[in-house]
Amino acid sequence: MKIALLGYGKMGQIIEKFALERGHEIVLKITIDNQEDLTRQNLKSADVAIDFSTPDSVLKNIDACFDANVPIVVGTTGWYGKLQEVKDDCDKSNNTLLYGSNFSIGVNLFFKLNQTLAKLMNNYPAYDVQVEEIHHTQKLDAPSGTAITLAEGIVDNLDRKQEWLNEVVGTDVELFPKAEQLLIESHRIENIPGTHTVIYSSEVDEIEIKHTAHNRAGFALGAVVAAEWLKDKKGFFSITDIFE
Repeated sequence: MKIALLGYGKMGQIIEKFALERGHEIVLKITIDNQEDLTRQNLKSADVAIDFSTPDSVLKNIDACFDANVPIVVGTTGWYGKLQEVKDDCDKSNNTLLYGSNFSIGVNLFFKLNQTLAKLMNNYPAYDVQVEEIHHTQKLDAPSGTAITLAEGIVDNLDRKQEWLNEVVGTDVELFPKAEQLLIESHRIENIPGTHTVIYSSEVDEIEIKHTAHNRAGFALGAVVAAEWLKDKKGFFSITDIFE
């Protein structure tokens, strides 16, 4: 396939490596320094676009791909408040988009495990639950999209939790969640690719499930696999569709 990379930071460069290894061609690279190259004509040279840009630029990139009728894989997070609006635009214009908070195979298995454990915990009200996420200090959004997916997996399956809220550790704001609220604690520490932990605590013991990323390679490979999966499809998809 011919691939357009929207965002060419650390993730974009690793995606390029895997794409080339798998026989694909990179025909366009958009960075903060060449935004003027994000044109309809340039995008039309690609079979698919992969976006790992920033929360500030991702919606503009999606619109550009829709305008050029180029399928797009979106790994950027921090825009999910506009998810329904983007889905409506995608369906109305007969375009193709696949998004995910995390493209790692291991993380997507972790999501399934999280949902199953939340269902089991309906029978054990003595356990309270929270989510912790740790990322490198360059990560621009908090909580991480992966942490939000975990939190929503708990809220959807654990009857005693109705909503999640986020506390960024190290700031002046300390939260005291109500019983029906699920706390996500966000930590920003140098050189941590991403660690997510779901913790169930009672007076007598604690249960943890954890996913630790050793590097960004799993995310990047998953994004290329997602682009391959998207070929010849139409519609609005999430990464979970690949694992069904």
